Amino acid sequence: MSGFPGSPRVLKGAIVGVDPLNPVASVIVFQYNPDSLTRTLQVRTMGGEEGQGVMRLSGPPEESIKLSIEIDATDQLERGDPTAEGSGVYPALSALEMLIYPKSAVVIANEVLIRVGVIEVIPMEAPLTLLVWGAKRIVPVRITELGITEEAFDADLNPIRAKVDLGVKVLTYAELGLLSPGGALFMTHQIAKEVMATVGGAGTLTGGLAGTLGIGG
Repeated sequence: MSGFPGSPRVLKGAIVGVDPLNPVASVIVFQYNPDSLTRTLQVRTMGGEEGQGVMRLSGPPEESIKLSIEIDATDQLERGDPTAEGSGVYPALSALEMLIYPKSAVVIANEVLIRVGVIEVIPMEAPLTLLVWGAKRIVPVRITELGITEEAFDADLNPIRAKVDLGVKVLTYAELGLLSPGGALFMTHQIAKEVMATVGGAGTLTGGLAGTLGIGG
């Protein structure tokens, strides 16, 4: 972070897990924002063969995102942070990993139910996971890929630095339902995207493209 007083404040990206069984959300703030983020969108269509006739959209595109996150406890260790000294970056890695683990209490409860002959067990619901990438992009996601490379260790073998390769699938109202919290959040994101598209289109038409297309006076 720059020390110049006029430097803009940089927002931090984050992964947030909202668990209905836990009133305290799990928040993993990116220590360093990734330099790049890869997005892949696949069109959802309905009816007819691909490439034949008018394309009819059956829903929002299926979007997947990949990014790499760096976590480093070196600065915290220099400041004498007790968590970093005792566990390195292991707590941050654990918070991220627990978003794809079933709760141990549910696993144990299900095993007890099975032992006593109950056929229906408690379904394991994952927390609503959000990717926060600036104020204009807060979307519900499902973690599909998680690769962790631990690069340095303290005397107790706690990781001091780690690189996390993260892959997520954006969840839309097509999967979650429009009236669900996640579905409503995605709709808000889509409406914001529509506004941005309008702003971008208006800016383009005020330039040379308007004359090329013969639009306007």
